[in-house]
Amino acid sequence: MNWRRYFWPVVGIAAVIFSLFLLWHELRGISLDDVWAGIVAIPARGWVLAALSSVIAYAALAGYDHIALLHIGKKVSWLFVTLCSFTTYALSHNIGGSVFSGAVIRYRAYGTRGLTGQDVGILVAICWITFVLSTILVSGLVLVFEPEIIDRFSGAPHHGLATAAGLVMLVLVAAYVFGSWLHLRPLKIGSFQIHYPALPIVARQVLIGPIELLAAAAIIFFALPASGNPGYFVVLGVFLVSFSIAQISHAPGGLGVFEVVFLTGLSDMDPVGVLAALLVFRLFYLIIPLLIALGVVLFFEHSQYSRGEG
Repeated sequence: MNWRRYFWPVVGIAAVIFSLFLLWHELRGISLDDVWAGIVAIPARGWVLAALSSVIAYAALAGYDHIALLHIGKKVSWLFVTLCSFTTYALSHNIGGSVFSGAVIRYRAYGTRGLTGQDVGILVAICWITFVLSTILVSGLVLVFEPEIIDRFSGAPHHGLATAAGLVMLVLVAAYVFGSWLHLRPLKIGSFQIHYPALPIVARQVLIGPIELLAAAAIIFFALPASGNPGYFVVLGVFLVSFSIAQISHAPGGLGVFEVVFLTGLSDMDPVGVLAALLVFRLFYLIIPLLIALGVVLFFEHSQYSRGEG
């Protein structure tokens, strides 16, 4: 039905409008000069480490595609996979609906390397599983070792519940690994089927997957002011909550949603410093990669057109 085509975009736009209203209400006493002062106050070391963290994050995202291709047994050049993964995530992070938009971009790119629609479907599924598995693993560790993180959003202590939830998450990850060891049967949906990843693949998912989340959170951590900084582990926990809610909202680039949740999680810090760090995150994790990705897409399409002409 036609309405389904517009449902999630409408939800995403509504989330952006509502979140921007909340953000305006939260920051109504802050001027642009204050924000600029916060950005200027970030030391050169913070800028360098934030930029380096962004490079590491996207390198880890490229590992998602390499893992998926290894699983389906397809060989594609390392450079092509890295550029395809970078472009996919740089565009989908800004567009929103990363699973669906990423599938379209990958199908266009990997189709030129001989992968079928089913191959690309399995690749997207493995990448999505790697992301979810990594989020569950890192979130579980944060809740177990820093259960106070839940207080920043609930307003009341629920340390026991947070620890229990963290342990459940870690058990789920262990169950996933155990399932690989048992060689479970493939999941079938009609003619589409996805085989359970082998242990070497799962090991790569568990090791490489979390690096992206750790590095993405580090972008903000290094840009935050030292005064009142709660430490990397807390920033990581707030980032996981903010990023997850932004993804669920389907808001393009998580615009407004990400900022509102993050400011709530670090409400004990100077909002000017937090907002400046979030702008640095958007610059290194979204804007600069988007501009580079657009250049890669134009080069790729031009090369395909030239081959067709030839």
